[in-house]
Amino acid sequence: MGRDEVGTLRTLTAYRAIVDRLIASHRGRIFNTAGDSLVADFASAVDAVQCAVAVQDAIAKENADRSADQQMRFRIGIHVGDVMVQGDNLFGDAVNIAARLEALADPGGICISGTVQDQIGTKLALSFTDLGEQNVKNIAHPIRAYQVRGDTASAMTSPLGPSLSLPDKPSIAVLPFQNMSGDPDQEYFADGMVEEIITALSRIRWLFVIARNSSFTYKGQSVDVKQVGRELGVAYVLEGSVRRAGHRVRITGQLIDAVTGTHLWADRFDGSLEDIFDIQDKVASSVAGVIEPALQAAETARSASRPTNDLTAYDLYLRAYAMVLSSARQVPEALRLMERAIGRDPRYGPALAWAAFCCFRLLLDGRSEDPEADRLKGVDFARRALEIADDDPGILVNVAQVLGYFGEDIGAMMALVDRALMLNPNFARGCTAAVFSD
Repeated sequence: MGRDEVGTLRTLTAYRAIVDRLIASHRGRIFNTAGDSLVADFASAVDAVQCAVAVQDAIAKENADRSADQQMRFRIGIHVGDVMVQGDNLFGDAVNIAARLEALADPGGICISGTVQDQIGTKLALSFTDLGEQNVKNIAHPIRAYQVRGDTASAMTSPLGPSLSLPDKPSIAVLPFQNMSGDPDQEYFADGMVEEIITALSRIRWLFVIARNSSFTYKGQSVDVKQVGRELGVAYVLEGSVRRAGHRVRITGQLIDAVTGTHLWADRFDGSLEDIFDIQDKVASSVAGVIEPALQAAETARSASRPTNDLTAYDLYLRAYAMVLSSARQVPEALRLMERAIGRDPRYGPALAWAAFCCFRLLLDGRSEDPEADRLKGVDFARRALEIADDDPGILVNVAQVLGYFGEDIGAMMALVDRALMLNPNFARGCTAAVFSD
C-alpha cells in the first residue's frame, strides 16, 4: 500500500472476486470483512476445507501469472463450533479460534483444528502435518492444530525448491523424531532431543549438517528418504523416536543412505534423565562413527560443559524453546518459562541467552507492554549469558543478535558471530546472524 495504493487495491479486489466465488460455490456465506480479511461459515467441515484448498489453488495459479511485487498470499484458519449470528456479524469462540488458527498458518497455507480434522477423516484426499497443542490468545484451553497438505499448487510445492546437489563433504539431515510417549504434551521433549543431536553433530567440523528449520519442514509427514536427500542435498538421513516415561528415556535411531535408501546403522539408547546429555552425545558419536570410521572420539565431545544439573530447569527450557520456535504469539509465555529455569539455575547459559532473545522478539514484534523494562532485562540476560558462554556458539550468536539490536557495539557483536562460526562452521544461525549484521 505504501508503494502503490491503487494497484494494491486493484489486486486485492481481483483476488477477493476469486475467493467470494469459491465460497459461494461451496455453500458458504460471507459475514465480517475487514481490509484484506473475511469470515465465512459453511454447511460442513468438508465444504469449508474443500473451499479453502480450492481458494489456495486458485490464488497460487493467479500468483504464477503475476510479477513478484504484484502477488498476494493468504492464510486460512478453520474450526468447527457454535456461533452466534447478529446481522452481518458472526460471533463466538469458534470464530476466535478460527482466527487464531489463521495466524498459525503459513502464507498460502491452511491451518485447521483437531475438531475439523476429526470430522474430515478420510473423506478428502488430503494429508496433515500435526502442529501439536497450541496455546492461543484469549482461548482458555490449548487447541490441537494441523496444517493441511494436499494436491494444490500452494500446499504441494516443496518447501525447499528443486533438488540440491551433494556438498563436497559428508552431509546429514536429522529428521524430527517420533514421540512414542503416548502423550502429545511430550512433543516438545522429542523435538528438543533432535535439536541437541543436531547441535552435537554440527560440532564435527568435517560434517555438513542441515539446520533444524530445514529438516523440521518434514515434521508429521510420511517421507521418502531418497526424496529428502534430493531436496536437502544430503547423503545421509537420521530418523528415530523418543520415549519418555517418568525419569527414564529411550532414544532409537537409524541412519539411512539417502542416495540408495540402504539402512546403515540402527541402535537403541536407554538411560535416566540424569544421563540425557550423555545419551545425546552417544547418538551423535555413533552416527559420526558410521559415516567416518576414522573419527576420533574427541571430535564428538561437547565443546561446552553440561548446561545444567537441574532437570526441572532443563525441562522448562525445552518447553520454552519449543514455544519460541513455534509462534511469535508464544514468546511472552516462553520468556516466563525461561525465567523460571534461570530462577532454578542462575548460571544456565542457554536459558539466559534465549531469555534475552525473547526480550528482543517482544520489542521487534511490537508486543512488549513495557519496552524500556524489556530492553534492560534483555541486555542483562545477554551479558550474564556472555559471562558463562565459554565456547557455545548458540549463546554467542543469541547474545550478538540481542546486544546488536539494543544498540550495543556492532563491532563487538560481529566479533561474537565470527567466534561462533570459527567454533562451529556448520552453525546455520551464526551464518544468518552474520548476513543480517552485514
